[in-house]
Amino acid sequence: MEKAIAVSEFDYPLSDERIARFPLADRADSKLLLYRGGRIGETVFRKVADSLPAGATVVFNNTRVVRARLLFHKATEARIEVFCLEPADPADYERAFAATGCCVWHCIVGNAKKWKEGPLTVEYAGGRLSAERLAGGDAVRFAWTSGETFGQLLERLGRTPIPPYLCRESEEIDTVRYQTVYSRWEGSVAAPTAGLHFTPEIIASLPERGFGTEEVTLHVGAGTFLPVKTADAREHRMHTEFFQVDRSTLDRLAAAVRTGIVAVGTTSVRTLESLAVLGERVLLTGGAEPERAVGQWEAYENGATAENAAEPLAALAGWMRAQGMTRLQAVTEIMIVPGYRWRTVRGLITNFHQPQSTLLLLVSAFVGGERWRDIYAYALEHGFRFLSYGDSSLLLPER
Repeated sequence: MEKAIAVSEFDYPLSDERIARFPLADRADSKLLLYRGGRIGETVFRKVADSLPAGATVVFNNTRVVRARLLFHKATEARIEVFCLEPADPADYERAFAATGCCVWHCIVGNAKKWKEGPLTVEYAGGRLSAERLAGGDAVRFAWTSGETFGQLLERLGRTPIPPYLCRESEEIDTVRYQTVYSRWEGSVAAPTAGLHFTPEIIASLPERGFGTEEVTLHVGAGTFLPVKTADAREHRMHTEFFQVDRSTLDRLAAAVRTGIVAVGTTSVRTLESLAVLGERVLLTGGAEPERAVGQWEAYENGATAENAAEPLAALAGWMRAQGMTRLQAVTEIMIVPGYRWRTVRGLITNFHQPQSTLLLLVSAFVGGERWRDIYAYALEHGFRFLSYGDSSLLLPER
């Protein structure tokens, strides 16, 4: 890692009119910037397969966005929003969404000053939902009278948590379009937006053209929207996110590293690189310790010397096999900044990110040096749409 990473060096002029407020009518009509070894061009996203490296494996994050924003009204008519971030009791996502009657979540409360004491309630057909703040933290206990699961209740009462920079309330279109077509595992409060451009037809065409496809899961947290507020990026506290992968997928990923992996989105990158770090733990210590988070700077400090992630991923899969595990669940705080040594990813499909964000730092680390400036300058000059509902890029730097 570089000695100092000045966040001010990762700025660019993003005006409001360049931010895509709504999705295009057709997902695949988005523009696609192509960056290959220093050359920049463009095409349309439906032709993305034409530019993928031969034999590459495309890795998708199959997390599903939950309708995590619950609105309550006090007797004073003050509106209070309770934004569910991650489960506390039960702490496991699957059990939390399957809970009936009661559960506890870590939350952000909007207009919290109006919620001084007592529970909030909302009536709905067939029942009542109450929310009670627990002392000493951000936990909120939910209780409801119907026989529905909490996941079903969120689908009924919740709102889609679109990004704050869209500066609008969520609408019905967001229920469908702020979700990838391949989403499966509920848990995200933000979409893995690079995947929003894919259609079932594009995905189905990939194996037909000789590309592999794999799925991992990382539940995207609200921390993905947090700006870097420190002058030196090394002093930023990275948020924690939950991820999981099947052992059979890990076996195939170990082989795919040799032929080339293209990650769909920065969340897939964070998952793949975190898996490599866990594999390096196995090589260095004999155990993966998945209950211990992948540390923010662990990837820079562990001293592993494998040329790529094939060996660490295979070691992690072997450790899982020895433990009788078919699925690995862990959390990561990994922060990827300039100076990072890449393990797994050869190509990256990603949208255009906010200035001075951890996501832009990741892109800079991926393409190297000041090349991100050329990429973003081209996008600004050629009418690309930015952020979650904006256009996309395929980045293939020479390594």
